[in-house]
Amino acid sequence: MRRSAIKAANKELERIDAFFNTYANMSSGLIDPEGIERLCSDVEVDHTDVRILMLAWKMKAEKQGYFTLEEWRTGFKAMRVSNKYALKKALPELEKEVRRPINFVDFYSYSFRYCLTEEKQKSIDIDSICELLNIVLGSQYQAQVDLFVQYLKTQNDYKVINMDQWMGFYRFCEEISFPDLSNYDPELAWPLILDNFVEWLREKQTQS
Repeated sequence: MRRSAIKAANKELERIDAFFNTYANMSSGLIDPEGIERLCSDVEVDHTDVRILMLAWKMKAEKQGYFTLEEWRTGFKAMRVSNKYALKKALPELEKEVRRPINFVDFYSYSFRYCLTEEKQKSIDIDSICELLNIVLGSQYQAQVDLFVQYLKTQNDYKVINMDQWMGFYRFCEEISFPDLSNYDPELAWPLILDNFVEWLREKQTQS
């Protein structure tokens, strides 16, 4: 790398770090939930907006509600963003990137892992899952999400959802003819919760 290119890269990194420090909690050296709220306000995006989750995915952030300097650098170097104006402009492009099928599966599984807040936690409670489904899949598969959320809130067999069930529902949305469910085969390797969901749906359809 030529000296001028190195100098430019260093300058860019300085700007990214300065941008980080605008929101970081100086005693912890992290951007915490309060800092994320301020960032959202500056780019005029609600903190529950899916694009904030997409930003966390781009940074490979590990802990929900917190960004480290390293994670911040990872995301913003890749996006070539070093201030709030550039970030606001870059969000639609980031959304396009995430919605490419090859990236979306990774983002969908990341969104589950990102919500595991306790050490060794492997599942997420039903209320949180319902919120997460709306944020992550609502715009693509609203009808399926609405009915699955309705099912989850009325059933009594499951108090939590694990990763296998979470990924199974995405596969269901992608592969199953809806609302007729004509190609759903319970003999295939679907998580049991989806067999139960389909049974519940079919009963609901015969009643209406």
